Amino acid sequence: MNYLASIGSYFIMIMEVFKKPTKWSVMKTLILKEIDELVYNSMGIIIFISFFIGGVVSIQTALNITNPLIPRNLIGFATRQSVILEFAPTFTSIIMAGKVGSYITSSIGTMRVTEQIDALEIMGVNSLNYLVFPKIIAMLLYPFVIAIAMYVGIFGGWTAGVFGGFSSSADFVEGLQLDFIPFHVTYSFIKAMVFALIIATIPSFHGYYMKGGALEVGKASTTSFVWTSVVIIIVNYVLTQLLLG
Repeated sequence: MNYLASIGSYFIMIMEVFKKPTKWSVMKTLILKEIDELVYNSMGIIIFISFFIGGVVSIQTALNITNPLIPRNLIGFATRQSVILEFAPTFTSIIMAGKVGSYITSSIGTMRVTEQIDALEIMGVNSLNYLVFPKIIAMLLYPFVIAIAMYVGIFGGWTAGVFGGFSSSADFVEGLQLDFIPFHVTYSFIKAMVFALIIATIPSFHGYYMKGGALEVGKASTTSFVWTSVVIIIVNYVLTQLLLG
């Protein structure tokens, strides 16, 4: 019953976010701040991880091609499919759930502990709109992050495959172009948008409704990461079944 109550509270929170909006002059500043914190500051770790994930996929594919009849362009094909379909949207989102989600939960949770949220409510401000709405808008840029993760991941695969001596550049590029389905990129961006909403709202929920002191802020951050990751994995399965099944 506690889980059902929490799910209900979560959807009620999302509805409250869009009620009684904060005036645009204030909201604009908040959105730009959240874009810097949630998106721009995450680019470094996303690029670093994507590059090496692409390289690892390329190397593992090459090492498992033991039959000489299998063409070497399969390395580029496997790297493209793995990065675009799964690693870029899903693996990146779980990393973002840890980095961005923990930041959101701890920042909102600290405001709850120090009674800053109560002060906003007393001033007649819709605290949910003030705190959560800018994060949702900022995360609309998340598909841009996923696009960069795709490019860097494939580039990492090309670098590892070519400079590691596993494939020629021509074979790898031929594999990238082999049986390419444009909808797979659209599918990844659809997943990215849904994951962006999850990453922006579930950690906000855990931070906003937490109770206790500084110790509970840390516990709430851990809980929000776990539940955000679980929901991302479940939604990933559902979307894959709906869009590709």
